[in-house]
Amino acid sequence: MYSLLNTINTPDDLRQLERKQLPQLAHQLRQFLVESVSQTGGHLSSNLGTVELTVALHYIFNTPHDKLVWDVGHQTYAHKILTGRREAMQTLRMLGGISGFPKRSESAYDAFGTAHSSTSISAALGMAVAAKLSGSDSRAIAVIGDGAMTGGMAFEALNNAGALDANLLVILNDNDMSISQPVGALNNYLAKLMSGRFYAAMRRGSEKVLKGMPPVLEFAKRAEEHVKGMVTPGTLFEEFGFNYIGPIDGHDLDVLVDTLRNIRQLEGPQFLHVVTQKGKGYARAEEDCVLYHGVGKFDPHNGIAPKVETRQTYTRVFGDWLNDMAEHDPRLVGITPAMCEGSGMVEFSQRFPERYFDVGIAEQHALTFAAGLACDGYKPVVAIYSTFLQRAYDQLIHDIAIQNLPVVLAIDRGGLVGADGATHAGSFDLSFLRCVPNMTVMAPADEEECRQMLTTAFQLDTPSAVRYPRGHGPGVKTGKALRPLAVGKGELRRQGSKVAILAFGSMLMPALQAADELDATVANMRFVKPLDEDLVRSLAANHAVLVTVEENTVQGGAGSAVAECLARCGVVVTLLHLGLPDRFIEQGDPAQLLQRCGLDGAGIAASIRRSMPE
Repeated sequence: MYSLLNTINTPDDLRQLERKQLPQLAHQLRQFLVESVSQTGGHLSSNLGTVELTVALHYIFNTPHDKLVWDVGHQTYAHKILTGRREAMQTLRMLGGISGFPKRSESAYDAFGTAHSSTSISAALGMAVAAKLSGSDSRAIAVIGDGAMTGGMAFEALNNAGALDANLLVILNDNDMSISQPVGALNNYLAKLMSGRFYAAMRRGSEKVLKGMPPVLEFAKRAEEHVKGMVTPGTLFEEFGFNYIGPIDGHDLDVLVDTLRNIRQLEGPQFLHVVTQKGKGYARAEEDCVLYHGVGKFDPHNGIAPKVETRQTYTRVFGDWLNDMAEHDPRLVGITPAMCEGSGMVEFSQRFPERYFDVGIAEQHALTFAAGLACDGYKPVVAIYSTFLQRAYDQLIHDIAIQNLPVVLAIDRGGLVGADGATHAGSFDLSFLRCVPNMTVMAPADEEECRQMLTTAFQLDTPSAVRYPRGHGPGVKTGKALRPLAVGKGELRRQGSKVAILAFGSMLMPALQAADELDATVANMRFVKPLDEDLVRSLAANHAVLVTVEENTVQGGAGSAVAECLARCGVVVTLLHLGLPDRFIEQGDPAQLLQRCGLDGAGIAASIRRSMPE
């Protein structure tokens, strides 16, 4: 079935093929992708859309000497398969297996580790300049999607690249539009023409001749822009200093190979616009590329079975609360940086379209946009993943917190996220949020508490954050009421002796399991900031050991807040801080990962036993 694909273990093998064999390889590669991802889960639509582009890039460029940088990297499965990891695909995104994103420590062909958006042009530009400084003939190629191009960092890099005149190729993988057949054919022809050395040489020569006649040179440039502008949208990128080529059909290997071969001979910044189709070659993914974007295991013949949710996810709790609060208060506006589905905002976007804002992959803008709305009387709720909030930290401090504006951060994916690994884990938010003045920071232990905390946050006139984990909670049913909690107050959930466990957020349930084994007291702290200092002092006065437990890095986290409180009060007590260790946690099943970190019930109990004074 994969007779040709099985002969390709490195791109060197690929480059030995005859050109006429490439379509057959692409077909087998696409079949292998569907079968492989159906058994492991992962990103499917995006990978199916870049098969031909991946084949052509490795066929023309001398990777890994030539540096290939993929933006986000959720479209690199074909790249992994062609670079010696075909057999390892059965371990994709699993504990001890290969990552779902490019990773430098995994392969020499992964030139740059990615997973967040809009970084590829900056990284590839750095590599292009490094090659120039060292006298290397290495080429640097950035492959970036149309979604990632909405990120401001991409345009910062484009602006810098044009000024540096390095040998950089930026490939825009545009999968949000289609080219009609006649226009596509014309564009393909023009792309071949404009990527050729004759065209480039003619252009440089004519500029030299016309430099002595500035008005004529300006006229020639404008004429070229208008002629190209009739069939291409390249004027913007030309203004950045790039030679724009395209758009071309990203599934036509003949056009891709010819165009890339021509571009490889050109000097300076080049911009190739490639149009692809998400889900290409698998009918179900072509029909619904969103459903097949990130998938679990599925039957490739019957497709993804409809999900039957027996328990509410925290994301669903947030989405339901958002709709209920929007009905109650017309000042509410919902904002997301391109994560409508993932953040649970689909129904809100349909019911309240005038109050729903998807700002694209632009986390910094999302927060300052929210700040502007808050200045004029609205109550913005920004739905954002913990790992993506990191990208907008300056805006959080400078634009929201300093001005003490009532912006609610609904932070999804707090803690470990499983298969996506370190790049998507929300390991640091409690640490970087609690040190910001004016912030209120909450972590719910169950679904109803999450709803109550969101209500609490919304009713504040200051910045606030509610951070909740990915997936299901313990199964506590939520009501329709919009009841707030008392700010800064925790609760005692179990009375024991000697040891008191101060649990934050998702760690309450494993803390209760450990407490049953140890006969320990358990407090559900609820608030990381302001901390319930009365409860902390009371627990310290009546227990020999205090244990803080959080699904956040121990450094500077909720446990540190408890230690600081005790130090201020002059209270001396044995303290044990449990949380995520001082290392990046790789991909794997979330329960396995928590167990490895000692954050399940048995692990918490074992750590406490080891710390008990003799």
